[in-house]
Order: sequence, then C-alpha cells, then structure tokens
Amino acid sequence: QVQLVESGGGLVQAGGSLRLSCAASGRTSSSYAMGWFRQAPGKEREFVARISWNGGTTYYADSAKGRFTISRENAKNTVFLQMNSLKPEDTAVYYCAAESPPTVGWGLSDRRRFGSWGQGTQVTVSS
Repeated sequence: QVQLVESGGGLVQAGGSLRLSCAASGRTSSSYAMGWFRQAPGKEREFVARISWNGGTTYYADSAKGRFTISRENAKNTVFLQMNSLKPEDTAVYYCAAESPPTVGWGLSDRRRFGSWGQGTQVTVSS
C-alpha cells in the first residue's frame, strides 16, 4: 500500500486557479500511474485525470480538458493537479489515487484500477 496526502485545496472565485498536490509514501509510487478524482455533495466520485508512471501519458475527463493539467515529480513522490479557469461546478472534494495491479480490463478512468486513496482536499469555487 501507498499512503497519499493531498493538499492545496481552498476557496477560489470563478475563473481563478488552484494547484493541488499529492504526496506519496510507502510503496514505490513512481512505478504506478496516478490519478485524481472528485466527489461533489450528493454525487458519485468521478474521474478527473490520470498520468502514467513516467509522466509520458496523460488522460482527462471531458470536463477537465483544456483547463486542468496533471503532472508528477517522481523524485519527490508528488503528483500535481493544476486547475485553471475554475467554475462553480468544479466544487468538490478532490482525491488523489494510485493504481494497483491488476488493471487489465478496466478503462483508464475506472475507479477499480486504483487501490490506494488519499483523504481528499476540499475545493470550493464561488460564483
């Protein structure tokens, strides 16, 4: 298992930006893909973005494309989510997650690929 701790959430006005960080410890997180999910009140947890183990491949939900950027610094065991042009509908608790094998048969945005989760960080976007 890998332990994940998110930070960087907060209150921001619509159109603003936030940068979330996810610090990993334990299992060598640099060997696995990482992802960000979010959960708004009364809604299911949804996929936001995924990055491959070496950062070479990224994948985004349609809602995040063009506004959010996922990146990682393996030397620091940290994954980031840069969020720009934030909208009120982006308000949610954001969770960092690490993939755990086996993942074959599940789509890149499928929660079942991810075996380790952080505690979440609240992002609130005011209109």
